[in-house]
Amino acid sequence: MLTFERIWQDRRDRIAVQIDQLIVAGWTARDDAAVQHHIEELGALGIPGPSTYPLFYRLGVTQLTQVEHLQVLGPDTSGEVEPVLVSMADGLWVTLGSDHTDRKAEAMGVALSKQLCSKVLGTQLWRFDEVAPHWDRMVLRAWATIDGKRVLYQEGAAAAIRSPQDLMTRCTGQAGLPPGTLMFCGTLNSIGGVRPGSRFEMELEDPVLGRKLVHAYDVEALPVVS
Repeated sequence: MLTFERIWQDRRDRIAVQIDQLIVAGWTARDDAAVQHHIEELGALGIPGPSTYPLFYRLGVTQLTQVEHLQVLGPDTSGEVEPVLVSMADGLWVTLGSDHTDRKAEAMGVALSKQLCSKVLGTQLWRFDEVAPHWDRMVLRAWATIDGKRVLYQEGAAAAIRSPQDLMTRCTGQAGLPPGTLMFCGTLNSIGGVRPGSRFEMELEDPVLGRKLVHAYDVEALPVVS
């Protein structure tokens, strides 16, 4: 069970949400050149590209977390900021999340690597219909602490990623996401290449309504013992 603070119009409330289905959309850039760049970026790490795109990975809902301290196995994982859709009985909501992934395992299989790491979510939600008219103007940012230095890791407009409507239609049809479904919508290319860090900070900015969703977590790499 996840707990969110919902923010819409001049109202706020807190709600516990049962997620029954977790979908992680991959290779979702609108620009084919950007997809190819990401394929090449991961190819440099020995990670094979997709047969087609976008792809929709089904993961266990038990991988969802809202922690501020994430434990992972080994030193080869990294986060990536994404807009996240949460479908409830009263409609569609938006938060942000990190599709934290084991990059070493990714070379063996993308679906496997995604299942190996928890997916970290923020703790606040906006109503989707409040941001849908200006979705492309929203901005995603992430910072990573690497070798003790905080660096800008990702930054760009949501316009670089396929629209939520496009992704939902491709994944579940015209009816959209069933209530109880949570979807990660894809990410931006990293600045300086995919690499691990000891802390990951993420932000989704709505410049039209003047607000931000933020979340951060420390990463503890547990030793690999054979």
